[in-house]
Amino acid sequence: MSSSTTSVFFSPATYSSGNKKADDDDEEGAALAPEEKGGAPVDGRRLSSALRTRGVGSLMVGLVFLGLLVVMQRWIGLDASFVRGSNLLGSISKRQRPPHHNISTPPLMSIPFSCGNDTAAATATCPATPLPQLSKPGGGGGGGATASCPDYFRYIHDDLRPWRGVGITREAVERGRKHAYFRLVVVSGRAYVETYRRSYQTRDVFTQWGVVQLLRRYAGRLPDLDIMFACDDPGQVRAADFSAAPAEAPPVFRYCKDKTTVDIVFPDWSFWGWPEVNIGPWPQMLEEVQRENERVRWPEREPFAFWKGNPSVARIRGDLMKCNPSNGQDWNARLFSQNWNHAIRNGFRDSSIPKQCLHRYKIYIEGEAWSVSEKYILACDSPVLFVTTPFQDMLSRALVAGEHYWPINRTHMCESIKLAVDWGNRHPATAQLIGEQGSRFVREQMSMDYVYDYMLHLLTEYGKLLRYKPTVPEKAVEICTTSMACPAKARHRECMDESVEKFVAGFGPCTLPPPFNAEEAMEIADREEKVLRSVEEMEKENSNS
Repeated sequence: MSSSTTSVFFSPATYSSGNKKADDDDEEGAALAPEEKGGAPVDGRRLSSALRTRGVGSLMVGLVFLGLLVVMQRWIGLDASFVRGSNLLGSISKRQRPPHHNISTPPLMSIPFSCGNDTAAATATCPATPLPQLSKPGGGGGGGATASCPDYFRYIHDDLRPWRGVGITREAVERGRKHAYFRLVVVSGRAYVETYRRSYQTRDVFTQWGVVQLLRRYAGRLPDLDIMFACDDPGQVRAADFSAAPAEAPPVFRYCKDKTTVDIVFPDWSFWGWPEVNIGPWPQMLEEVQRENERVRWPEREPFAFWKGNPSVARIRGDLMKCNPSNGQDWNARLFSQNWNHAIRNGFRDSSIPKQCLHRYKIYIEGEAWSVSEKYILACDSPVLFVTTPFQDMLSRALVAGEHYWPINRTHMCESIKLAVDWGNRHPATAQLIGEQGSRFVREQMSMDYVYDYMLHLLTEYGKLLRYKPTVPEKAVEICTTSMACPAKARHRECMDESVEKFVAGFGPCTLPPPFNAEEAMEIADREEKVLRSVEEMEKENSNS
């Protein structure tokens, strides 16, 4: 797998320490919500098992820049074979992914959107005429082949592996109903939803809104679809239950999974906004965070690791709170319990995403499963101290330890956090670079352009596997931009107005890369094992110093 930056392995022996429902969300991600409740091989083959690690990015090339460890005031000699280019920091910081599409694309096709007066808005229905489509559904706008998608798109193939070669039957889809919050059907470019149960707050609404915007952006390019969608966090479709016949597993879409489940990972709802906790759409939040990054530069920030959230949602969060200064012991962590009722009453004045970038280090930790706070934490230009987790979402599978974040051992978090902060404060240039690279990754490779492309490729590949023609369920209702946005009020309407797609794309999506082959999968697994072992040895040496 390719990386957008240079990576360096390190030897632990060279390290020497200098100084001995607001149920599940972190204020790290801003006003994250009261109940942010956060697969796997189905055939036991080593290839699938290898790909179910923390991710292709995750530890694939080892701890980037940790090879720059210093014994007090002297630099450790590095194996030059790990470095591309004569100037390590310069060569790394300047490498960026090319733009998603050619900015010289001809004018895009505008899509009209109007709600009319209040009476019309309250009873808005979907237009009878279909959305305008490009004359060339496969692309257009600039000619020529499009650039390859980021490597994390390859997990699309992995998520759909249980049904490869056999296909997805209507019976398999129906088996997913017990897990689903809603059923989404697309027929001839129009979307229909049958609701089984309401999700917490508006997870379901903004997930559906995201699909509707995909249909506007890439009008006429989605196949007919029949999808069961779960809006809770942990994966539920256990691979072991279908080990004899993987294709009989129900294909259930949700926001995250782990190595024991075969749920299909989909972008979470907050990319389009989370109005209940005052989170706007992802592009606007990125712009606001970037302004704050420029206002308070990394060297000027507090030299500690920061986290704020609800510690009661998961035992591991309660354990994290023990890393606060106490009894004369300072672990370099500044941890705060979030009172969501107070946050709501005071209008989230103390829970603004852009105002969360005031410490040199940010801690990411799971809740009941993955946490929406992840992408906002990474956007701060501060190194993220990422507590290792079994949960996999679209973003976490793409990250590379040491390049985009510093891994924290979940079995002894306090010691691991102190080690990371001490090292970063002694080597600020390299620490700052890790923070900048994590932020650059979410800005460039997790931009809405790529979020929509990921959705398009995932749904297209899924549609190819359906062995029947989807039909509109009897109890389903049609959804579109007009029917969803026009009746919406207050912050809900603002989020939809801010995230609505106004044009049919005049360019094609990026090109989906091929699946991982066996050699690549083994390399990922072997290098992950090597790096984790090295980190463990480094921390043992530090504890004995």
